[in-house]
Amino acid sequence: MAEKITAETRTEFGKGAARRIRRQDKVPAVLYTHGDAPVHLTLPGHDTMMALKHGGANALLELEIDGKTQLGLTKQIQVDPITRILEHVDFVLVKKGEKVTVDVPVHLVGEAGPDTLVVTENNTISLEAEATHIPEYIEVSIEGAEVGTQILASQLDLPSGSTLLTDDETLIVNVTNAPTEEEIEAELEEAEAEAGIERDESDEEAAEAAEEEAAEGEGAESEAGSEGSDEE
Repeated sequence: MAEKITAETRTEFGKGAARRIRRQDKVPAVLYTHGDAPVHLTLPGHDTMMALKHGGANALLELEIDGKTQLGLTKQIQVDPITRILEHVDFVLVKKGEKVTVDVPVHLVGEAGPDTLVVTENNTISLEAEATHIPEYIEVSIEGAEVGTQILASQLDLPSGSTLLTDDETLIVNVTNAPTEEEIEAELEEAEAEAGIERDESDEEAAEAAEEEAAEGEGAESEAGSEGSDEE
């Protein structure tokens, strides 16, 4: 269900105007319409952030603009990478019953079998869905999945009314053998060597090296003593 947000139209644009809007704990936004000029809006910051959080990547909001309600489908969200403050939102105008194309995230559920490594080859799939019935995500069960299991796009369980647009043969999940500690260590050493990183000798390695040196020293002394005995 779309969440209601009361929006204000705005006539000020540019970075300066956007900063002034954000200082008031509000968010600048644009609603793109079908063929008409885009509508520039100001939205309440906290309410908008919560609505987008609940609705996910394809959040549908009921935007009340000048007393008239419009359905806005989220198309782009700009968030400050450091403060995580909502900076700007782009919406596209949609109508009830209208079909839209969206990218929907894939969520894995369950635990795969022992000694497996689960790789998500594609994190999203493309769907056509009715604007007011866009799934927040598509669940993919990997419960008990064994090595060699592969899940293709065509095998996903889609909600009623949704049509898969991603190619049927697209690999979504691949279950392989989990790497051993030796393989992980070898890959790490190779990556460090390529990056020119020299490892500090571990305590264990240092102890082994000391033992080897001591053994070599004892061997040299024994050989020297043997040579001396031969000369006498």
